[in-house]
Amino acid sequence: MDGHEFLAERFEANRPRLRAVAQRMLGSTGEAEDAVQEAWIRLGRSDSRAIGNLDGWLTTVVGRVCLDMLRSRRSRPEAPLDIGAPEESTPGDRPGTDPEQQALLADSVGLAMLVVLETLDPAERLAFVLHDMFAVPFDEIAPVVDRTPAAARQLASRARRRVRGAEPVADPGLSRRREVVDAFLAAARDGDFDALVAVLDPDVVVRSVTGTPSLVRGAEAVARRAMMFAPFARSSQPALVGDRPAVLSALDGGKFSVLVFTIERGRVVEMLAIDDPAGLPGLDLVVLDA
Repeated sequence: MDGHEFLAERFEANRPRLRAVAQRMLGSTGEAEDAVQEAWIRLGRSDSRAIGNLDGWLTTVVGRVCLDMLRSRRSRPEAPLDIGAPEESTPGDRPGTDPEQQALLADSVGLAMLVVLETLDPAERLAFVLHDMFAVPFDEIAPVVDRTPAAARQLASRARRRVRGAEPVADPGLSRRREVVDAFLAAARDGDFDALVAVLDPDVVVRSVTGTPSLVRGAEAVARRAMMFAPFARSSQPALVGDRPAVLSALDGGKFSVLVFTIERGRVVEMLAIDDPAGLPGLDLVVLDA
């Protein structure tokens, strides 16, 4: 086996973990694959003989690529969703965890946490994901975020506090939340702009996590967007994602999309649009009877 074949074999062995890192950082399967591919390109341009720990090198390179992509998003009018952190346990306490096991654990991340990580600064998110999810030491994270190891530790600690403190506000029972979703769909089907605004929180946010990740904020902006998709509202089916009310809508080409709702105080405060549910690991989707 020549040097190139050896590197390719090692890279493929690391791919599940690298993809999981990028998926949790970027929230998009397509962009995650792009980040992993960029790591392979950079490996090909580097002197592999000077790389002492190839697994660690690849992880930090993917982290740096994702960080650059997240910072680039900040300059765009619509900000994408960034995802990924375990809700209860993390492999950060288990440094010897196998890369494939790490990837499987990352794929089990709950949908609610995808929204929580949107509130984090890119550097905080990177430190949190790499350390708490993938057991990357802070002295390796530090150069990626241009900080000292102590400062990188503080970034992860700050992110951890924000994640743990982001418990959802208690809401009514499922039947009441379902009524709010039904009112939203009825207004969308009828093209009733005022009724849509009435059921939306003034600071409502709609996030897309697959396809082209994006964010729309504010009741009026969301209501205008909802009216554009009235045909999909007419063909929608009620569903659940975890314990959250959702709707399933048919798309062209036999595909479908899912819209997941967060209801607080009788209004929609957040919607998560998933254009490719099969591309989001860990999606607990149940279709209900209409």
